[in-house]
Amino acid sequence: MTESRKAAPHHHAGVCVAVLLVVLGAVDSAHGAPAEEPAAETPRPGAVLPSFGTRAIVERPTRPQGLPDDASLQQSGSVIGTISIKPLDIFDTSIAEENTWLFRLANTLHINTRPRTIERQLLFTPGDRYDPRLLRENERLLRKARYLREAWITPTAVQGGKVDLEVTTRDVWTLNPGVSFGRKGGKSTSGFEIEELNLLGTGAQLGLSRRTEIDRTTDLLIYRDRQLGNTWWSIDAELADNSDGKRRVLELDHGFYALDTRRAGGVAYVDDTRIDSRYDLGQVVGQYATETKFASAYAGWSKGLIDGEVLRYRVGVTQEEHLFDSIGDKRPGSVVPADRKLVYPWISMEWLQDEFREARNRDQIERTEDFQYGWQVTGRLGYAAESLGSTKNSLVFDASASHGIELDSKSTVLLSGNVRGRHDGSDFVDTVIAGSARYYHRQSQRRLWFASLSLEQGHKLDADRQLLLGGDNGLRGYPLRYQAGEGRWLLTVEQRFFTDWYPFRLVNVGGAIFADAGGALGDNPYGSQPRGVLTDVGIGLRLGNSRTALGNVLHVDLAFPLNGDRSISNMQLVIETKSSF
Repeated sequence: MTESRKAAPHHHAGVCVAVLLVVLGAVDSAHGAPAEEPAAETPRPGAVLPSFGTRAIVERPTRPQGLPDDASLQQSGSVIGTISIKPLDIFDTSIAEENTWLFRLANTLHINTRPRTIERQLLFTPGDRYDPRLLRENERLLRKARYLREAWITPTAVQGGKVDLEVTTRDVWTLNPGVSFGRKGGKSTSGFEIEELNLLGTGAQLGLSRRTEIDRTTDLLIYRDRQLGNTWWSIDAELADNSDGKRRVLELDHGFYALDTRRAGGVAYVDDTRIDSRYDLGQVVGQYATETKFASAYAGWSKGLIDGEVLRYRVGVTQEEHLFDSIGDKRPGSVVPADRKLVYPWISMEWLQDEFREARNRDQIERTEDFQYGWQVTGRLGYAAESLGSTKNSLVFDASASHGIELDSKSTVLLSGNVRGRHDGSDFVDTVIAGSARYYHRQSQRRLWFASLSLEQGHKLDADRQLLLGGDNGLRGYPLRYQAGEGRWLLTVEQRFFTDWYPFRLVNVGGAIFADAGGALGDNPYGSQPRGVLTDVGIGLRLGNSRTALGNVLHVDLAFPLNGDRSISNMQLVIETKSSF
């Protein structure tokens, strides 16, 4: 299992399922309005997260009265006794509002995560020393699973120096038989899929879909399992037949799944053929054929967690080949890039600090969110040699760093930056430097001020790389891929609202008033030059998908561009499911 996985596709069928449940259960559902509890932006480890009105339906199980606190248990040298696994249904029928025929049927049809599936993800066994830090880390690990909404590990009893633990998880609906849809940047996407993200309760994902996206139509078969058998090896396999080519992916990986993991390794293979497009002002201005082959293998080692810090090392070898050809397109933007091949051994190092904190209602609605406040720094360096088959001798490098800063009890800044590229002996080529800052300010229980700034600057980019800005990557009032250049920047400010409305106990409702400003930097060799600062304002509805694994937050935005060319619509409708607010 790798620590950095590619983002999951934006599934909209999860919302369709939720809407269907709303329609069917409308007559038999209701919701009350219990008194509010105080908010807590970053609760101490083990604290019960606050509930905001009727939206909160999951809370950490109560620790038995009289049980010693974690510090006392750890100092006394207690060890872990029995471990019980308690997978909970999607709907809690002990709550009157959820004891409906529809919700009972959903619980019956859904196969809960098997206790064995949870057990093999535990980082401890009976007889191990009791360590509350490890329990919190294991909760974070379980929450990464898309088929679980929440996970808690709670001491339930102490006897004879042994601490009994209960692992409680809450399932979500994982079967996705239906249609998907979305719209952003003036373009619509759609699809039909049937997939299961928790196959027979084992945590494996199997899916078959047909999707019509911006660039192509794809028939896709996928299989993913982050724990093969009883091991920590993961598999990610894809077979895609596209309207313009094909894609084959196979990855086997045993990543650093926990802070104290000592060994890692993996192999990956990708074979991808497609038609690539160049864009200007939201329109295709040229196309060419691309064939990409990628293969990599690595091994990693670490001494584990020492005094709250981790050092990890990896060595590997990678081969990537990019072949290009003309498809007969005579437009100026159809210039065919030069072929290139890189074969390089590499070494990398990673340093991170164990400073994770929990929050709620920042980027999600009524879900426990895990934020890394400590430093996390990675660097990798390789050498692509002509003697190994590379097109040209060059250093291949990439590095990244991130850090969180708590300015006060209400304000947090999350910083990140990265650089990647090559050096061919005389100059840097295809090099991109990027950075971002995200600011959160808690105004009240239900209001949050958010701002983000990102910057990306390229140098001597390869001809198949365009840095694009538009409605598909943050500038919501403009067509997708509207501006291109050697760099780009984007500023977003949002007033976020988290309401007390939880209709039919299916979706949590929020909203946002936002403004975006951004622009492309440098020259665009394949079209019109950047138009300076572009701005938009808008308003949006947010539906937190609390019952399915098929997308966390549905966005419905109305965005109004404030400048740009006359061909732009004076209003953009954006509908998409994203992993965050």
